Amino acid sequence: MAAVVFTPRGPFSLAAGLRFLEGFTPAPYHGGQDGTLRLAFPTDDGRFTVTAAVQQDETAAAASVGVVRAEVALRPTGAHGAGGAALPATPHPDPRDKAAADVARILSVDVDGTRLPALGSAEPVVAELLREFPGLRPVCFNSPYEAAAWAVIGQRVRMSHAAAVKTLLAQRHGHRVEVAGQELFAFPAPPALRTITSFPGLTEVKIQRLHAVAEAAAAGELDAARLRALPAEDALAALRELQGIGPFSAELILVRGAGHPDVFPRHEPRLHAAMAEAYRLGTRTADLPVLAGIAERWQPYRSWIAFLLRARADRQGSRREPSGGPPR
Repeated sequence: MAAVVFTPRGPFSLAAGLRFLEGFTPAPYHGGQDGTLRLAFPTDDGRFTVTAAVQQDETAAAASVGVVRAEVALRPTGAHGAGGAALPATPHPDPRDKAAADVARILSVDVDGTRLPALGSAEPVVAELLREFPGLRPVCFNSPYEAAAWAVIGQRVRMSHAAAVKTLLAQRHGHRVEVAGQELFAFPAPPALRTITSFPGLTEVKIQRLHAVAEAAAAGELDAARLRALPAEDALAALRELQGIGPFSAELILVRGAGHPDVFPRHEPRLHAAMAEAYRLGTRTADLPVLAGIAERWQPYRSWIAFLLRARADRQGSRREPSGGPPR
């Protein structure tokens, strides 16, 4: 186990992130009462389960941000990736570096947020959001792979049902680990997911699509750094080539899976409704050029501001069941 320290650039509050996860109605996060975020997720090649116990130092100075400390470990899953034959994967120079980078991406502390306060000074709606959610940054899925799997599992079903299926998949086919004194089940690694031929709550079509997601992940096609290095439109186009991944799901994978900080979701009606309310646009929620023009003012944090708008809408109860949160 290695201790990793992240120094957030710009406002960041782990406590705010925990509150967001605890408020995700279909699958609220439990176990953060001690201020610790516990993570467990597979590497795309299925060789390891990454675990992390994340805490943030308290700071008394209003202008300072406490450093984030994570105890990160790589736990071998066995030669066959916890249940399946190993698939070829793009190797990473050092899996420990990749694990630390993944934790930073999940927390969105890999992005420089120092320009966010100035953006709030120039944009009143953004200023309101920053006051309402101090230090909250997007809490991402454990990986683009898990985001893609969630997108497939959640198609045409209630999010509470999808969350239950995802949890059961982890319990039956994932790797059981203990993180800071609590039991967690990591989502099945791509090799393990590929072996599943039937499962309660999943249709045959969804299982085929999950197999395609697993193969893409193991081939390195869902690597977060790779997706973020591409122009956003190219990354979205590549994701839409995956079986069962449409425009909405592609945006979810890029924004909340890969952690891209500056993409305006063009296929998320609930966000558009929240924008229309915040900017007093009346019924112009479907006027994408107008909405995209407003979002241009949020650069380079279009994903982050969209996330805060959705967080506000969900907290106010204006949406019964959010679809973009990462169940854990």
